Amino acid sequence: MHLRTATAADFSFLTDVLLQAFNWSEDQTLTREQILQKPEISHYVVDWQSEVDFGFVAETDHGEPIGTAWARLLSEDDPGYGFVSSTTPELTLGVLPGNRGSGVGTALMTAIIEQAKKLDLTALSLSVEDQNPAVHLYERAGFSRVDRAGNSDTLLLHLA
Repeated sequence: MHLRTATAADFSFLTDVLLQAFNWSEDQTLTREQILQKPEISHYVVDWQSEVDFGFVAETDHGEPIGTAWARLLSEDDPGYGFVSSTTPELTLGVLPGNRGSGVGTALMTAIIEQAKKLDLTALSLSVEDQNPAVHLYERAGFSRVDRAGNSDTLLLHLA
């Protein structure tokens, strides 16, 4: 497995991972079309990659993508589920089934945090629903709860 910088050409894969992130439990059954039609979800990938977007793709040794992590600045007028401020990028991270639990998520998390620090960002945020096992990865990375809405927590990682 190796990591590479995510590019605009990764839009389709980012959308696939976003779909899995929203459908992590059997209770949710959004389609790809619904993901792209709902502004409150599609803003995580539409017009990827703007000047302030950054991310990484994990690939197998054969070049097949197996996971990704990316961060975007969203505005107060169009906030994400893990929105904290217009100066705090919101993180999305996902690893394809069959590759989870093998260190891919940890490698992606480490890379995105290192890049955020290089960009002199002071924090990263994200949203995670109750019972989502990914919360353990986020807690190990140092994220802590700063807000709660419905059945989701907004987590924040201070970088400074």
